[in-house]
Amino acid sequence: MAEHIEPAEFVFDAESEAKIVKTLAKYPQGKQASAVLPLLDFAQRQMGRATGSAWVPKIAMDVIAARLGMPPIRVYEVATFYFMFNMAPVGKYHLQLCTTTPCWLRGSDEVVAACRKATGIKGWKETSADGMFTMTEVECVGACVNAPILQVNDDFFEDMDAASTEALLAALRRGEYPKPGSVKGRQTSAPEGGPTTLTTLNFPSSTAGAE
Repeated sequence: MAEHIEPAEFVFDAESEAKIVKTLAKYPQGKQASAVLPLLDFAQRQMGRATGSAWVPKIAMDVIAARLGMPPIRVYEVATFYFMFNMAPVGKYHLQLCTTTPCWLRGSDEVVAACRKATGIKGWKETSADGMFTMTEVECVGACVNAPILQVNDDFFEDMDAASTEALLAALRRGEYPKPGSVKGRQTSAPEGGPTTLTTLNFPSSTAGAE
């Protein structure tokens, strides 16, 4: 991962503060540390709004620790445990590629190769030269039934292959954002072409008033 410059200060903005007030109200006095996950998320999204790169600087973790009355190391431990928190700047579009067994069996290798071809990125946790894309290898994202999955920022693009991956990244470059979900048009985990069972609801006649 390339070196990056950590900001010298971090202050939650008005949008984040409004969310923090509502979040902290959910926890009893003395249990504010339970809010560490949402506050890390607020910090990351604020960085995305402010800089175009959604990540959590160390100073933001220190601010969260002070706000929640917990040692900074405990915040660092949480932030580095979860894949959803980025410890360094990422591109505008964070390409999170699942390569675990179900996705691999369904062709995640060709999705990875298509991403590398379209972005010029050679390794993991690297950002393209134009700053648009960052590629990260992630563990199972829990959508195995529609594997392989390419997660872009918060959204899942499902049933991917090389051609659909290249088309998606080309659209993102043009400033378009295709509809998330199955690129084959599947309804949730139904077969291609639509559901084949339980397509109509036939309820029994009402027995109201029967003795």
